[in-house]
Amino acid sequence: QVQLVESGGGLVQAGGSLRLSCAASGSIFGINAMGWYRQAPGKQRELVAIITSGGVTNYAQSVKGRFTISRDNAKNTVFMQMNSLKAEDTAVYYCNIVVGAVRTYWGQGTQVTVSS
Repeated sequence: QVQLVESGGGLVQAGGSLRLSCAASGSIFGINAMGWYRQAPGKQRELVAIITSGGVTNYAQSVKGRFTISRDNAKNTVFMQMNSLKAEDTAVYYCNIVVGAVRTYWGQGTQVTVSS
């Protein structure tokens, strides 16, 4: 059993900051990529940021320069620091991990609401 527990979402004014965390637990050996996705109402889920086991990162163009993804491999935890938040960042944010070659797991989602 693998569990992903997310925290850090909430309501913030435009220009503010939030930090998301996602801790993975259970039968996990060899986590490869860890990432964050988001889904706004009426839209498809989209990749926000991803980080490999070697620390290589990739970001959606819309968040480059504002969001920073990081991970603590010893604690199987991934973080995302979100600065200069905009109303269009409002969405449910989902943590995702890839274990081995093909096993993928999702968190339950955490709501981020940015008021303008």
